[in-house]
Amino acid sequence: MANSSLLMNVAVGETRVALTENGTLGELYVERRRERSPVGNIYLGKVTRVLPGMQAAFIDVGLDRAAFLHVEDLQASPKEKAEEEEEKGADKGKRGRGNRGRSSKRASRKTPIRDLLTEGQSLMVQVSKGPIGTKGARVTTHVALPGRHVVFMPGVDHVGVSKRIANEPQRQQLKELVQSIKPEAGGVMVTHVGEGLTLAQLKADIGYLVKVWEGVQAQMEAAKSSRQRLKVPRMIHEEPDLPLRVTRDLFTENIDEIVVDDPHQHERIVRFVEMFLPARVKDVTLYEGEEPLFDEFGVEAEIARALSRKVALPSGGYLIIDQAEALTAIDVNTGRFTGKGKNVAETIFQTNLEAVNEIAYQLRFRNIGGLIVLDFIDMDKSSHRDKVYKALLRELKKDAAKTTAVRISELGLVEMTRKRTRESLGRMLYEPCFYCDGTGFLKSKTTVCHEIFRQLRRERSTLPGYKIVVTAHPAVCDALEREEKEALEAASQVVQRRIELRARRDYHLEQFDLTAG
Repeated sequence: MANSSLLMNVAVGETRVALTENGTLGELYVERRRERSPVGNIYLGKVTRVLPGMQAAFIDVGLDRAAFLHVEDLQASPKEKAEEEEEKGADKGKRGRGNRGRSSKRASRKTPIRDLLTEGQSLMVQVSKGPIGTKGARVTTHVALPGRHVVFMPGVDHVGVSKRIANEPQRQQLKELVQSIKPEAGGVMVTHVGEGLTLAQLKADIGYLVKVWEGVQAQMEAAKSSRQRLKVPRMIHEEPDLPLRVTRDLFTENIDEIVVDDPHQHERIVRFVEMFLPARVKDVTLYEGEEPLFDEFGVEAEIARALSRKVALPSGGYLIIDQAEALTAIDVNTGRFTGKGKNVAETIFQTNLEAVNEIAYQLRFRNIGGLIVLDFIDMDKSSHRDKVYKALLRELKKDAAKTTAVRISELGLVEMTRKRTRESLGRMLYEPCFYCDGTGFLKSKTTVCHEIFRQLRRERSTLPGYKIVVTAHPAVCDALEREEKEALEAASQVVQRRIELRARRDYHLEQFDLTAG
């Protein structure tokens, strides 16, 4: 297998893409037909609620939950636009065409949202962040259409180049190229894939995106002229599906090959690559082996290992990863690592250094976002804490998602954040346990037995007859007949009735009923 590959497994209703780097599974993307990500889609939505206290609104775009729109994601009011045009006019002549300033037309945070939106209003929005957990999608009116090499932004007048292209002369050359061919209306941002582009490649990419935007505008005009007949909310533009999206965004010079196990998708990807990278069509191959693709390349086993709560470190230490609603906690433990004769401080230091590499990998692979707390093993030496912290920053720089981390405290804790753009892999592939309701705990059988005894005392006066029937899970009935036999006899004397046990396998462990016999 090549050093870095994109492996695409296409099954009935589900597509998975694995990015392998030097034989290691780096990232995993999963898309199901019924659960396609709406990120990048453009909708004609309807404003359902305006919340002045939050400077936000909820927009119905046809998804399960209403989408969230903040005031800064709205276009500026006509008054703000006029003021901006005046400022531009005053500054005209101070800047050349090749050094044009950004004209974002964004609404100010201080602008009352009720001046911009009313409930029931139709509004074109683009999903900038998908639904996560119980939260709906986040939307914006500032449309950005991504292509292979550039992002076209119809609502701004700006030319930029990705910061990941560090060569300053090349950055300036790309800006000048884009300025010479960009449309009058709209801005263009060159992505990191655009390094070393020719004028023809840029022209083709921008031209394609302009046509996409013209199609969106045509649909909007049709909606305005025949609103009675068009359903609102409705989708106006849909992002490509996962195979084409990862080919567009990830198939760079650092990826040696794409391996696809489905003939139809292989043909689609070949046609797509022919449009943008004809020289690399030969690097798109169809897998025809008897073993499933992910089994053949060891991806299935790596997925199971990497999604485990306990993740082993090479030396014998391990991580415990707990993902909760508010934050994700990662605990580092030495396990059976004794340091091979070294002192305790050195053993702890080496374990923490190993943990840094695995933590950075796990955050990226699992796509964990939000607030993250890392609990390293306590290090007495400040020099050790500094080295571990610097190693962590080096590893986090390799992550495409934006991360921030504060220094290690004396208790060995690091507070950090990672930008959350989509649902984490764990929450996509797993669901809360229906039996324990996601808590991870159940009441002990002894606890349930004593709850039964208390309930017997509460209900004894309302249950007629000479016996009381206790219906419960077989394990609870067994505990009442064995460990709690004496307590059961005492309870029978207290209520002055005979107590009969009836086991029901369909009962939850914590469930029981009392009935008159």
